[in-house]
Amino acid sequence: MTKMLASVRNAEEADLVLQAGIDIIDLKEPSKGALGAVASGDIMAVVAFVAGRRPVSAACGDLAMVPEVIRAKAEEITATGVDFVKIGFLPSDQLPACAQTLGDVAKRTKLIAVLFADHTYDGDVLAPLVAAGFHGVMIDTADKSKGRLLDHISTDRIGAFVADCHRRSLMVGLAGSLETPDIPRLLAYRPDFLGFRGALCGGLKRDGAIDREATLTIRALIPEEQPVGGASRVDYQLLAARGYFPDPAEAGLGTDKIFVRDFVLPVEIGAYSFERGKTQKVSFDVTADVMRVTRNPEDMRHVVSYDLIMDGIRAIVARGHVDLAETLAENIAAFVLENPRVTHVLVKAEKLELGPGGVGVIIERKQDRGRAARATGAATAPPPKAHGGRGGIAP
Repeated sequence: MTKMLASVRNAEEADLVLQAGIDIIDLKEPSKGALGAVASGDIMAVVAFVAGRRPVSAACGDLAMVPEVIRAKAEEITATGVDFVKIGFLPSDQLPACAQTLGDVAKRTKLIAVLFADHTYDGDVLAPLVAAGFHGVMIDTADKSKGRLLDHISTDRIGAFVADCHRRSLMVGLAGSLETPDIPRLLAYRPDFLGFRGALCGGLKRDGAIDREATLTIRALIPEEQPVGGASRVDYQLLAARGYFPDPAEAGLGTDKIFVRDFVLPVEIGAYSFERGKTQKVSFDVTADVMRVTRNPEDMRHVVSYDLIMDGIRAIVARGHVDLAETLAENIAAFVLENPRVTHVLVKAEKLELGPGGVGVIIERKQDRGRAARATGAATAPPPKAHGGRGGIAP
């Protein structure tokens, strides 16, 4: 289950996000940079106010990559009693030494290393963090003026990074000026948490005040983990982006079609020997029938985004060579049908470079009726459990 992290600067904002049902309360001063530190006394005041109702994390600030500096600040933040301590790591030949110096601290508290998608890391950046005993890793952006997370790193690379972290038993979170359309795209890769600040503030101004309605909108896009016998704080109809279905009063709305047309990517494909070791252009057309959840869709809570289809195609292509267009089309269809609101999908995969015309395959697949019926019942059930390079983060 992906959790929601909200960055706040004081107890007043912590109270607001608590009421909205946020999973992790994070302390950060946005006016002081990507990981601006809140004063230790203020952190302790928020820890006391939250009183264990939610986990609390705190950032150590934008620090120089000097082991003694990193160690001293991590010790200071650990002493405040937070559950997680976030420490930024910039690309540096001192990165392994900075991680190593925190080995003793990692035995006493849960350390989260923050890596930046708008920087380039050489080698296996996760190895020294694992060796030092870090609890988890978070991808963020250092320069908020230069775009959001997905402007710096593609979804298929994010998916590979999340999977790599999970293989190494690391908790992994994603942040970086995320907006509402990014949420369903990133949820597909099952990170442990998504982090927000700007999207919770009026006008997306991260140094402004947190807005209750904006916070509730984000909260509704990330289904809550329910306590046994507990009731959701969020209108379940707003969970549409994750496949939760409407009240019977809204039944019978039918389906809409979403589509991707003429989506061309270089693909390693072909059964012939001359087709191996190189890419060729393949065009994809995908049309999906999607169950409607409301008569008046207003925002990302009410739709299935076509970005999910394009992200899925990119991720499948990134796996490497495939012999048959049929295999490629089947994988794409299966990916699209993983969304319980998709009832039917038509996939066309066309190779464009084997002659004067295109060649390929068109397949049509439908949702398993039994699976769809089981998913429909999720409207009143707790949300299902989720499985726990260059130019950006290198997995």
